[in-house]
Amino acid sequence: MELFISPYILAIVAAWFFSHAVKYIVAAIRGKQLDFAHQLFVSGGMPSSHSATALAVWTVILLKDGATSGLFGLATVFVLIVTYDAVKVRRSSGEQGSAIAIMIKETASKALLPRAAKGHTPAEVVVGALFGIAVGLVVFFTTK
Repeated sequence: MELFISPYILAIVAAWFFSHAVKYIVAAIRGKQLDFAHQLFVSGGMPSSHSATALAVWTVILLKDGATSGLFGLATVFVLIVTYDAVKVRRSSGEQGSAIAIMIKETASKALLPRAAKGHTPAEVVVGALFGIAVGLVVFFTTK
């Protein structure tokens, strides 16, 4: 029986869902919030679901379309942007948001506290990338 879903989309959905499931397990081990709906949309944490999702579809594209395809080139640029953004831009803006929140509290300002979505550490991005590659391999070989 042939699956009627694109392996590209399947890789994306599987990597996103399972990386957030792992975040839930990590949060449980660390004694943090155990609301699965929250964990499905939480920003930051181990592993990076951004990296996992991008690398899962990148892996499927590599194996299905080849390293010389235009789609693989586009996917590679996408992966580089996503991983750079996760560890540099988003992390930096999250740290700035946290610092602003501390300043608002310390000065007893009436300003609303900003939402400070944290980015990822390099380790979280690397683990997410490896997780994504593994998911991509599983999807490729099970939908071949």
